[in-house]
Amino acid sequence: MSLYSIAEIIEATGGVAEGVTADAVSSISIDSREIARGALFVAIRGANFDGHDFVARAIEAGAAAALVSRERAEGLAGLPLIVIEDDPLEGLTRLARFNRARSRARIAAVTGSVGKTSTKEAIRAALEASGRTHASIRSFNNHWGVPLMLARMPSDTEFAVFEIGMSSAGEITPLSQLVRPHVAVITTVAPAHLEFFASEDAIADAKAEIFAGLEAGGMAILGRDHAHIDRLQQAATAAGIETLTYGFDPHADMRIADYVATDGGGRARLAGGGLELAFSVSTPGRHMLANAVAALLVARQLGADAGTAQAALEIQGAPEGRGAAFLLGDPARPIRLIDESYNANPASMRAALDVFSQLPSTGGRRILVLGDMRELGAAADRYHAELRDAVLAARPDLVFLVGPHMTHLAKALPPRLVAAQTQDVDDLAGDVLQTLASGDSVMIKGSNGLKLGTLVARIRAQYPTPS
Repeated sequence: MSLYSIAEIIEATGGVAEGVTADAVSSISIDSREIARGALFVAIRGANFDGHDFVARAIEAGAAAALVSRERAEGLAGLPLIVIEDDPLEGLTRLARFNRARSRARIAAVTGSVGKTSTKEAIRAALEASGRTHASIRSFNNHWGVPLMLARMPSDTEFAVFEIGMSSAGEITPLSQLVRPHVAVITTVAPAHLEFFASEDAIADAKAEIFAGLEAGGMAILGRDHAHIDRLQQAATAAGIETLTYGFDPHADMRIADYVATDGGGRARLAGGGLELAFSVSTPGRHMLANAVAALLVARQLGADAGTAQAALEIQGAPEGRGAAFLLGDPARPIRLIDESYNANPASMRAALDVFSQLPSTGGRRILVLGDMRELGAAADRYHAELRDAVLAARPDLVFLVGPHMTHLAKALPPRLVAAQTQDVDDLAGDVLQTLASGDSVMIKGSNGLKLGTLVARIRAQYPTPS
């Protein structure tokens, strides 16, 4: 099935076809290593690479054409090209805008300091139970990831959900205006990317930029369990946008009450908006249940079947790197691994530690591997030291720490708990692997730049999942 005809790409981008023999393309890619046959390769420029250098490789791998800038086209003569006068990223953005204009999909967009990807995945699960659903992959949520995901949306999509991130003010507005969602979700506001903001209020204002692209008559669905909810609601009201709040706060429009942790998940009672129902999830943590409630509200607002959405959410698991749990090694006494390796900030770190604190005993030790929370600015050392009480509440037997800021947590913890503190995960991995034994529970969490996912992979390789 074709995604675009060549004529449509030319119309959307203002480009000129040179040497293109295909009539259409099957997909869009910016990575020459992940080319599907018949794809359009977009030669975007990154901080450390230029996609134009990989055009020949992409064509050899099966791409039908490459979208390139005029200034680099001469050096690529003889290859099938669609040439535009400016940067290929601008061409990709125009293609995404063209695709959005012709789409009849009902669309949600998600942002927030914590829980963007998990909530996006929950919304995807809730929507695809009712119709053909397109969703952002991984964390493709920035200035190139959002247009790429929007450009990839098939023409017959009925529902779609896009994740929108930022690291500084002004980044969300153009992405929201590109996506033009019918529902905008803000999960929470917390100290994340604080290095680039003067205050948490400024972070809240940046998250509220998602309202800029909301379609007329659209709704903002807002997590209420944070200190900045009033600021977000005031921004929505100023923009003439209706809001619906959710959370454990008793003033939430959709209240989550009577939460009980279960083996491998949690259950609660939802009340508000004329509804009262029992709701459960199969992933541990209060925050994961809140993410699922947001997804249920989105599904209802977009016209998906609420019953099938709830059923899908109740069996959905956590994404890898964001709370996925594995039982490894000896089936009779497995190692429990909680993979929270993708990212970390003070709010998500405390949420993960709270989940770990509630895990039932497996007879072995409780082990934490915690890495730096990055981009916290001048207060970074204090934020790390302030994790002390949350770590102790998780009742670990051993704590391994990675990164320079974690030095301050190491100083705050009882020395008997700190098994090791290193600057790099590779310096720690051997000690962790030698320490683990049958029956142990281990959680790994830190900012993505520390590459703690490599340790997760080594543990899973050394202790395979029981068959």
